[in-house]
Amino acid sequence: MDQLITILGPTASGKTELAARVAHAIGAEVISADSRQVFRDMNLGTGKDLEDYLVDNERIPVHLIDIAQPGTEFSVFNFVTAFNKAFSEITGRGKRALMCGGTGLYLEAVLKGYNMTEVPVNEELRKEWSAADNASLERMLGACKPLHNTTDTVTRDRLIRALEIEYYRREHPQNKPDRDFSGSPVFGLRFDRATERDRITIRLKTRLDAGMVKEVQQLREKGVPDQRLLQYGLEYRYITQYILGELRYEEMISLLNTAIHQFAKRQMTWFRRMERGGINIQWLRGEDGVNKNIETILQCVD
Repeated sequence: MDQLITILGPTASGKTELAARVAHAIGAEVISADSRQVFRDMNLGTGKDLEDYLVDNERIPVHLIDIAQPGTEFSVFNFVTAFNKAFSEITGRGKRALMCGGTGLYLEAVLKGYNMTEVPVNEELRKEWSAADNASLERMLGACKPLHNTTDTVTRDRLIRALEIEYYRREHPQNKPDRDFSGSPVFGLRFDRATERDRITIRLKTRLDAGMVKEVQQLREKGVPDQRLLQYGLEYRYITQYILGELRYEEMISLLNTAIHQFAKRQMTWFRRMERGGINIQWLRGEDGVNKNIETILQCVD
C-alpha cells in the first residue's frame, strides 16, 4: 500500500475537490503543498477552497494550511520540515497521506527527497554581490536553476538569499533522503487550455465578488506591510496596487487575470520539468469529471 499519493495541477484545475474526495474514499488525510495557503487570514487570495474538504458531511483532515502568520517568511525548508512532521503523524495513525498542491518546488522537494538544511548567511558572498545589479544577480541565479518560480526574483533580498542557498547546496551535496517517494503514485489534473482559461476567469470573478479586496485591506490593517503583500504576488500584488491607487479597478482585474493565466503556464512548465527529471505523472482530464477521475485513481492505489 502506497503511504503517499500525490495529486497536483495548475491553478483552478479542481485538484482540491478531487484530493478531498479521494481521501474520503480511502480514509486518507491531505497535506497541502501550496506556498501561500500556509498563511492564516489569506483565504480568498490563495484559493483555499476549504469547503471542498467537507465530503458527505465528513470533514477531511488537511495539514499545512493556516500554520504561519501572514507577513512572515515561509521557505521550502520550512515546508519540508512541516511535511515530514505531518507525514509521520498521519502514517503513525495507520493512515495514508495524500499530498495536494500546485507549488512545483514544494512538490518536487518531497517527491525527489530534497535533503533540506537551514542555510546560514554567507557574509563574504553577500559582500561580493553587493556591487552587482539585480539583472546580473538574476542571471547568476538562472545559471544555477530554472527560474519558473518568480518569487525568488521579486526583490533584491530574495535574489541574494536564493543565490546564497544555491551556492551552499553546491558546496554541500545532499545525502540520501530519509524517505524515498520516487515510486509513489502521482496524478496530475488539468483541463484543455480553452476551458482552463475560462475556469481561471470565472474563479477570479467569484473570489472578487466574495470579498477578496476586503481580505487584502484587512491584512494591511493587521499590520502586514505593503511590500510583503506585493511579494506574495498575483492577487495580493495587484489588489495592493489597486488599494494604493496605482491601478484602476478594471485595470487591476485585467492585469490580474492575465497574470494568473501566465502563472498556470509556469506551473505546467514546472510539472513537465519534473517529468523530465524522472517523476511519472499520470495525467487526468478535468473534462472526464470528478467521479471518473476518482475511479481511475482508486484503481491505481487500492
